[in-house]
Amino acid sequence: MTKRLPNGTKPIHDPIRAEMLDSFDEELELEIDDDRLDALTNEFADHTAEETIDRRVYFKELFRLQGELVKLQSWVQHHQLKVVVLFEGRDSAGKGGVIKRITQRLNPRVCRVAALPAPNERERTQWYFQRYVSHLPAGGEIVLFDRSWYNRAGVERVMGFCTEDDVEEFFRSVPEFERMLVRSGITLIKYWFSITDEEQYLRFMMRIHDPLKQWKLSPMDVESRSRWEQYTKAKEAMLERTHIPEAPWYLVEADDKKKARLNCIAHLLEQIPYQEIKREPVVLPPRVRNPEYSRGPIPPEMYVPSRY
Repeated sequence: MTKRLPNGTKPIHDPIRAEMLDSFDEELELEIDDDRLDALTNEFADHTAEETIDRRVYFKELFRLQGELVKLQSWVQHHQLKVVVLFEGRDSAGKGGVIKRITQRLNPRVCRVAALPAPNERERTQWYFQRYVSHLPAGGEIVLFDRSWYNRAGVERVMGFCTEDDVEEFFRSVPEFERMLVRSGITLIKYWFSITDEEQYLRFMMRIHDPLKQWKLSPMDVESRSRWEQYTKAKEAMLERTHIPEAPWYLVEADDKKKARLNCIAHLLEQIPYQEIKREPVVLPPRVRNPEYSRGPIPPEMYVPSRY
């Protein structure tokens, strides 16, 4: 027989179990979405989904790695480290999916995402790196850049939003800029997500045919399909000119989204030596009850209707 708590409340392990199941459901929701997109692909493309990592292995490893990320977060806070991670790559290469899995269990006050929009008129007149500098971390913070200053070497160059002189100046400046960041105590990690021509086509088609994902397909993304080779040349020049010992590039093979997520997170954890921070056990104080307190009534119209 299960022992009940005072005042007829439910056993304490019941809400804990419910919370654990809710965590699993949260992750499953993301994966069901991916499966739905795969099904849509098979309806209109002569494409059979290749074998990927076993689902049980994937979830087991993802939750284990996310647990390690929580430990890393505590280490970064405790030692006041400053961490910057850049995520670059082809449109639809899966950068956002990896970022979502990294941040999913972390404190947004410690680990935040910087996804900057196109520069406004004022920002276009600034020093190129100026608007990115304001998003750099203070001690005890991790910043994940969902695209970064490398826009200049990629989309801006290919789409003609800057001159070749601008690009050449960027290539001269960025190694020194990143060396300054590293000398200032920032840990800088750079990832390029690589997918094949065929895989990008399939992912674009998924977005076109899925109303819940169409917002992800911008006019710039559509234009990138016709400029595949130009983006390839721009990427090759970028890697050649900006792969420096102080801040090397790491390439993530991303045709298989699940493997790419696990591989990237596992590699990220290896870049920052950390240990679990031992903390004093948390002890809740007793609930203070004031017999003179009486909770006032709340008007019914203030409640959200219980539809479910």
